[in-house]
Amino acid sequence: MSTVQPEAASATEAIARGAAGRPWLLISVSLVGLAAFFYPMVLPALLPFTDGTTPRTTEAPFLIAIVALGCVIALMLEVSRADHRHQFGSARTVALLGALVAMDAALRFVPSIAGASLIFGLIILVGAVFGPRFGFLMGAMTLLLSAALTGGIGPWLPFQMLGAGWVGLGAGLVGAPFHPTRKALLPLAIYAAICGFAYGALLNLYDWPFLSPGSTAMPGLAWAPGLGLTETVRRYIAFYLTTSLGHDAARAAANVVLVLVLGPAVIRLLRRHALHATWSPLVGPSSQ
Repeated sequence: MSTVQPEAASATEAIARGAAGRPWLLISVSLVGLAAFFYPMVLPALLPFTDGTTPRTTEAPFLIAIVALGCVIALMLEVSRADHRHQFGSARTVALLGALVAMDAALRFVPSIAGASLIFGLIILVGAVFGPRFGFLMGAMTLLLSAALTGGIGPWLPFQMLGAGWVGLGAGLVGAPFHPTRKALLPLAIYAAICGFAYGALLNLYDWPFLSPGSTAMPGLAWAPGLGLTETVRRYIAFYLTTSLGHDAARAAANVVLVLVLGPAVIRLLRRHALHATWSPLVGPSSQ
Protein backbone atom coordinates (compact mmCIF):
# COMPACT_ATOMS: atom_id res chain seq x y z
CA MET A 1 0.00 0.00 0.00
CA SER A 2 2.71 2.47 0.92
CA THR A 3 4.66 1.83 -2.31
CA VAL A 4 1.66 1.90 -4.62
CA GLN A 5 -0.03 4.96 -3.13
CA PRO A 6 2.62 7.57 -4.13
CA GLU A 7 2.82 6.20 -7.67
CA ALA A 8 -0.97 6.19 -7.99
CA ALA A 9 -1.22 9.72 -6.66
CA SER A 10 1.45 10.82 -9.13
CA ALA A 11 -0.49 9.21 -11.98
CA THR A 12 -3.72 10.99 -11.07
CA GLU A 13 -1.85 14.28 -10.71
CA ALA A 14 -0.45 13.80 -14.21
CA ILE A 15 -3.94 13.23 -15.62
CA ALA A 16 -5.26 16.23 -13.72
CA ARG A 17 -2.46 18.45 -15.01
CA GLY A 18 -3.19 17.40 -18.56
CA ALA A 19 -6.94 17.84 -18.07
CA ALA A 20 -6.42 21.30 -16.63
CA GLY A 21 -5.05 22.59 -19.92
CA ARG A 22 -7.08 24.61 -22.41
CA PRO A 23 -9.65 25.96 -19.92
CA TRP A 24 -11.18 28.12 -22.66
CA LEU A 25 -13.28 25.20 -23.83
CA LEU A 26 -15.01 24.61 -20.50
CA ILE A 27 -15.34 28.35 -19.95
CA SER A 28 -17.04 28.80 -23.33
CA VAL A 29 -19.47 25.92 -22.82
CA SER A 30 -20.22 27.08 -19.27
CA LEU A 31 -20.95 30.65 -20.37
CA VAL A 32 -23.36 29.41 -23.03
CA GLY A 33 -25.01 27.18 -20.42
CA LEU A 34 -25.38 29.99 -17.89
CA ALA A 35 -26.90 32.20 -20.57
CA ALA A 36 -29.41 29.46 -21.42
CA PHE A 37 -30.43 29.13 -17.76
CA PHE A 38 -30.91 32.83 -17.09
CA TYR A 39 -31.83 34.54 -20.35
CA PRO A 40 -35.62 34.04 -19.95
CA MET A 41 -35.55 36.41 -17.00
CA VAL A 42 -33.29 38.88 -18.79
CA LEU A 43 -35.04 38.85 -22.16
CA PRO A 44 -38.71 38.24 -21.30
CA ALA A 45 -39.79 39.25 -24.79
CA LEU A 46 -38.57 35.85 -25.98
CA LEU A 47 -40.90 33.96 -23.63
CA PRO A 48 -44.27 33.91 -25.42
CA PHE A 49 -44.79 31.20 -28.00
CA THR A 50 -48.12 31.15 -29.78
CA ASP A 51 -48.23 27.38 -30.37
CA GLY A 52 -48.27 26.46 -26.66
CA THR A 53 -44.60 25.50 -26.46
CA THR A 54 -41.80 27.31 -24.66
CA PRO A 55 -38.38 28.40 -25.90
CA ARG A 56 -36.91 25.42 -24.01
CA THR A 57 -38.41 23.06 -26.59
CA THR A 58 -36.80 24.99 -29.44
CA GLU A 59 -33.43 25.75 -27.88
CA ALA A 60 -32.75 22.31 -26.38
CA PRO A 61 -31.41 20.68 -29.58
CA PHE A 62 -28.97 23.56 -30.09
CA LEU A 63 -27.86 23.56 -26.46
CA ILE A 64 -27.35 19.80 -26.30
CA ALA A 65 -25.35 20.03 -29.53
CA ILE A 66 -23.12 22.71 -28.02
CA VAL A 67 -22.54 20.74 -24.80
CA ALA A 68 -21.99 17.44 -26.61
CA LEU A 69 -19.69 19.08 -29.16
CA GLY A 70 -17.69 20.66 -26.34
CA CYS A 71 -17.25 17.24 -24.75
CA VAL A 72 -16.21 15.67 -28.05
CA ILE A 73 -13.67 18.43 -28.71
CA ALA A 74 -12.28 18.01 -25.19
CA LEU A 75 -11.89 14.27 -25.79
CA MET A 76 -10.21 14.84 -29.16
CA LEU A 77 -7.79 17.30 -27.56
CA GLU A 78 -7.09 14.74 -24.84
CA VAL A 79 -6.29 12.04 -27.38
CA SER A 80 -4.12 14.31 -29.53
CA ARG A 81 -2.25 15.84 -26.61
CA ALA A 82 1.24 14.57 -25.93
CA ASP A 83 2.78 15.48 -22.60
CA HIS A 84 6.46 14.88 -23.30
CA ARG A 85 7.41 15.59 -19.75
CA HIS A 86 5.22 12.92 -18.16
CA GLN A 87 4.66 10.74 -21.25
CA PHE A 88 1.26 9.47 -20.19
CA GLY A 89 -1.15 7.84 -22.58
CA SER A 90 -4.02 10.21 -23.35
CA ALA A 91 -5.95 7.54 -25.23
CA ARG A 92 -5.88 5.36 -22.14
CA THR A 93 -7.13 8.31 -20.10
CA VAL A 94 -10.11 8.63 -22.45
CA ALA A 95 -10.73 4.89 -22.16
CA LEU A 96 -10.69 5.20 -18.37
CA LEU A 97 -13.20 8.05 -18.60
CA GLY A 98 -15.45 5.96 -20.85
CA ALA A 99 -15.42 3.05 -18.42
CA LEU A 100 -16.24 5.32 -15.47
CA VAL A 101 -19.07 7.00 -17.39
CA ALA A 102 -20.56 3.62 -18.32
CA MET A 103 -20.38 2.41 -14.71
CA ASP A 104 -21.99 5.57 -13.36
CA ALA A 105 -24.71 5.62 -16.03
CA ALA A 106 -25.64 2.07 -15.04
CA LEU A 107 -26.31 3.31 -11.51
CA ARG A 108 -29.25 5.27 -12.95
CA PHE A 109 -31.14 1.97 -12.97
CA VAL A 110 -30.89 1.80 -9.17
CA PRO A 111 -34.16 3.26 -7.85
CA SER A 112 -33.70 6.58 -6.09
CA ILE A 113 -35.37 7.22 -2.75
CA ALA A 114 -36.86 10.71 -2.46
CA GLY A 115 -34.25 12.08 -4.87
CA ALA A 116 -31.22 10.33 -3.35
CA SER A 117 -29.37 9.31 -6.53
CA LEU A 118 -26.14 7.32 -6.55
CA ILE A 119 -24.68 8.85 -9.70
CA PHE A 120 -23.54 12.14 -8.15
CA GLY A 121 -21.30 10.45 -5.59
CA LEU A 122 -19.08 8.91 -8.27
CA ILE A 123 -19.06 12.13 -10.32
CA ILE A 124 -17.78 14.02 -7.26
CA LEU A 125 -15.14 11.43 -6.39
CA VAL A 126 -13.88 11.15 -9.97
CA GLY A 127 -13.71 14.92 -10.33
CA ALA A 128 -11.86 15.26 -7.03
CA VAL A 129 -9.27 12.67 -8.07
CA PHE A 130 -8.71 13.55 -11.74
CA GLY A 131 -9.34 17.30 -11.86
CA PRO A 132 -11.90 19.86 -13.10
CA ARG A 133 -12.03 19.06 -16.83
CA PHE A 134 -12.13 15.32 -16.26
CA GLY A 135 -14.87 15.93 -13.68
CA PHE A 136 -16.93 18.06 -16.07
CA LEU A 137 -16.70 15.41 -18.79
CA MET A 138 -17.59 12.71 -16.28
CA GLY A 139 -20.72 14.55 -15.15
CA ALA A 140 -21.98 15.71 -18.54
CA MET A 141 -21.39 12.42 -20.35
CA THR A 142 -22.84 10.35 -17.51
CA LEU A 143 -26.12 12.24 -17.75
CA LEU A 144 -26.11 11.93 -21.54
CA LEU A 145 -25.51 8.18 -21.53
CA SER A 146 -27.90 7.49 -18.65
CA ALA A 147 -30.64 9.45 -20.43
CA ALA A 148 -30.12 7.37 -23.56
CA LEU A 149 -30.28 4.16 -21.52
CA THR A 150 -33.40 5.10 -19.54
CA GLY A 151 -35.34 6.99 -22.20
CA GLY A 152 -34.87 10.29 -20.39
CA ILE A 153 -33.97 12.34 -23.45
CA GLY A 154 -35.89 15.61 -23.60
CA PRO A 155 -35.44 19.39 -23.62
CA TRP A 156 -34.29 19.18 -20.00
CA LEU A 157 -31.28 16.95 -20.82
CA PRO A 158 -28.69 19.61 -21.78
CA PHE A 159 -29.46 21.48 -18.57
CA GLN A 160 -28.96 18.29 -16.55
CA MET A 161 -25.69 17.65 -18.39
CA LEU A 162 -24.45 21.14 -17.57
CA GLY A 163 -25.48 20.86 -13.93
CA ALA A 164 -23.79 17.49 -13.47
CA GLY A 165 -20.74 18.70 -15.38
CA TRP A 166 -20.38 21.67 -13.05
CA VAL A 167 -20.69 19.34 -10.05
CA GLY A 168 -17.71 17.33 -11.33
CA LEU A 169 -15.78 20.48 -12.23
CA GLY A 170 -16.21 21.92 -8.74
CA ALA A 171 -15.12 18.65 -7.18
CA GLY A 172 -11.93 18.89 -9.20
CA LEU A 173 -11.28 22.31 -7.72
CA VAL A 174 -11.85 20.96 -4.19
CA GLY A 175 -9.58 17.97 -4.83
CA ALA A 176 -9.02 14.73 -2.98
CA PRO A 177 -6.63 14.37 -0.01
CA PHE A 178 -3.44 12.37 -0.43
CA HIS A 179 -4.53 10.10 2.44
CA PRO A 180 -8.31 9.75 1.94
CA THR A 181 -9.43 9.14 5.49
CA ARG A 182 -12.98 10.09 6.43
CA LYS A 183 -11.71 13.05 8.43
CA ALA A 184 -9.64 14.27 5.50
CA LEU A 185 -12.67 13.90 3.21
CA LEU A 186 -14.83 16.27 5.27
CA PRO A 187 -14.26 19.27 2.91
CA LEU A 188 -15.28 17.13 -0.05
CA ALA A 189 -18.31 15.86 1.89
CA ILE A 190 -19.36 19.44 2.64
CA TYR A 191 -19.02 20.25 -1.05
CA ALA A 192 -21.10 17.15 -1.89
CA ALA A 193 -23.86 18.34 0.45
CA ILE A 194 -23.86 21.80 -1.13
CA CYS A 195 -24.09 20.21 -4.56
CA GLY A 196 -27.17 18.27 -3.51
CA PHE A 197 -29.03 21.54 -2.97
CA ALA A 198 -27.32 23.64 -5.66
CA TYR A 199 -28.01 21.14 -8.46
CA GLY A 200 -31.72 21.13 -7.69
CA ALA A 201 -31.87 24.89 -7.28
CA LEU A 202 -30.15 25.40 -10.62
CA LEU A 203 -32.24 22.85 -12.51
CA ASN A 204 -35.43 24.53 -11.29
CA LEU A 205 -34.51 27.47 -13.51
CA TYR A 206 -35.13 25.21 -16.51
CA ASP A 207 -38.88 25.72 -16.22
CA TRP A 208 -39.55 28.16 -13.35
CA PRO A 209 -39.64 31.28 -15.60
CA PHE A 210 -42.35 29.63 -17.70
CA LEU A 211 -44.83 28.92 -14.90
CA SER A 212 -48.04 30.88 -15.17
CA PRO A 213 -47.99 33.86 -12.76
CA GLY A 214 -51.75 33.52 -12.33
CA SER A 215 -51.66 29.85 -11.36
CA THR A 216 -53.91 29.09 -8.43
CA ALA A 217 -51.79 26.06 -7.49
CA MET A 218 -48.74 28.18 -6.57
CA PRO A 219 -49.88 31.74 -5.91
CA GLY A 220 -47.04 34.19 -5.50
CA LEU A 221 -44.36 31.65 -6.42
CA ALA A 222 -44.06 32.17 -10.19
CA TRP A 223 -41.85 34.61 -11.99
CA ALA A 224 -43.38 37.37 -14.12
CA PRO A 225 -41.82 39.92 -16.46
CA GLY A 226 -41.24 43.25 -14.80
CA LEU A 227 -40.46 41.89 -11.34
CA GLY A 228 -37.56 43.53 -9.56
CA LEU A 229 -34.52 41.56 -8.44
CA THR A 230 -35.61 41.46 -4.79
CA GLU A 231 -39.11 40.17 -5.59
CA THR A 232 -37.72 37.67 -8.09
CA VAL A 233 -35.34 36.24 -5.48
CA ARG A 234 -38.10 36.20 -2.84
CA ARG A 235 -40.46 34.30 -5.10
CA TYR A 236 -37.82 31.84 -6.17
CA ILE A 237 -36.80 31.08 -2.59
CA ALA A 238 -40.46 30.50 -1.71
CA PHE A 239 -40.86 28.28 -4.77
CA TYR A 240 -37.74 26.29 -3.91
CA LEU A 241 -38.70 25.77 -0.27
CA THR A 242 -42.18 24.66 -1.32
CA THR A 243 -41.32 22.31 -4.16
CA SER A 244 -37.70 21.14 -3.96
CA LEU A 245 -36.11 21.38 -0.51
CA GLY A 246 -37.04 17.88 0.71
CA HIS A 247 -36.03 16.23 -2.56
CA ASP A 248 -32.68 18.04 -2.64
CA ALA A 249 -32.01 17.34 1.05
CA ALA A 250 -32.24 13.62 0.30
CA ARG A 251 -29.78 14.03 -2.59
CA ALA A 252 -27.39 15.99 -0.37
CA ALA A 253 -27.55 13.36 2.37
CA ALA A 254 -26.86 10.57 -0.14
CA ASN A 255 -23.88 12.49 -1.53
CA VAL A 256 -22.38 12.92 1.94
CA VAL A 257 -22.87 9.26 2.84
CA LEU A 258 -21.30 8.08 -0.43
CA VAL A 259 -18.28 10.38 -0.05
CA LEU A 260 -17.61 9.51 3.59
CA VAL A 261 -18.46 5.80 3.50
CA LEU A 262 -17.25 4.74 0.05
CA GLY A 263 -14.91 7.65 -0.68
CA PRO A 264 -11.71 6.26 0.92
CA ALA A 265 -11.92 2.95 -0.94
CA VAL A 266 -13.09 4.48 -4.24
CA ILE A 267 -10.33 7.12 -4.27
CA ARG A 268 -7.64 4.49 -3.66
CA LEU A 269 -9.17 2.34 -6.40
CA LEU A 270 -9.30 5.23 -8.87
CA ARG A 271 -5.67 6.10 -8.19
CA ARG A 272 -4.64 2.50 -8.65
CA HIS A 273 -6.43 2.30 -12.01
CA ALA A 274 -4.86 5.60 -13.02
CA LEU A 275 -1.54 3.77 -13.10
CA HIS A 276 -2.82 1.78 -16.08
CA ALA A 277 -3.76 5.01 -17.89
CA THR A 278 -0.28 6.52 -17.50
CA TRP A 279 3.27 5.52 -18.18
CA SER A 280 6.73 6.92 -17.70
CA PRO A 281 9.90 5.96 -19.54
CA LEU A 282 12.36 3.80 -17.61
CA VAL A 283 15.30 5.73 -19.09
CA GLY A 284 15.08 9.51 -19.26
CA PRO A 285 16.56 11.58 -22.07
CA SER A 286 19.44 12.68 -19.84
CA SER A 287 20.59 9.04 -19.43
CA GLN A 288 20.81 8.29 -23.10
